[in-house]
Amino acid sequence: MKSAPNPTFAQDVRRSFADQGALRLIGAELVLVEPGHCRIRVPYAETITQHHGFFHGGVVGMAADVAGGLAAMTLCEAGMEVLSVEYKINFLAPGRGVAIVAAGHVVRSGRTLLVTRMEVDAIDAAGHGTCCAVGQQTIMAVPRERMGR
Repeated sequence: MKSAPNPTFAQDVRRSFADQGALRLIGAELVLVEPGHCRIRVPYAETITQHHGFFHGGVVGMAADVAGGLAAMTLCEAGMEVLSVEYKINFLAPGRGVAIVAAGHVVRSGRTLLVTRMEVDAIDAAGHGTCCAVGQQTIMAVPRERMGR
């Protein structure tokens, strides 16, 4: 496991997660915060599906983006925030189930740019997961005072 340069990384990640209104809108829950890793769970709701009843691709992408970004934040210096520079996602299977779980893992951690890998599993009623999306992301670390909040 990588070590975090910020001793309050877990608190900072939880604050960042809680401050995102879009995550409240989709019912997302932060379920894991470790140095270099983050996991988010989104329970099924009709309000976040597409026309066939699967999790909407935009919701799958949002969960992946946030999981990767917060994983990156765990390895940033104190006082830093993160912004997505870009991400690519591949949908492998329909997001069908009682929840999706998005995991972000840091592949490379630099001072300003970080690269993450994301995986999203669709979880069935028995608790088994099927990978429905994978992605890669570039994150930029920015001093909090430059964010205007």
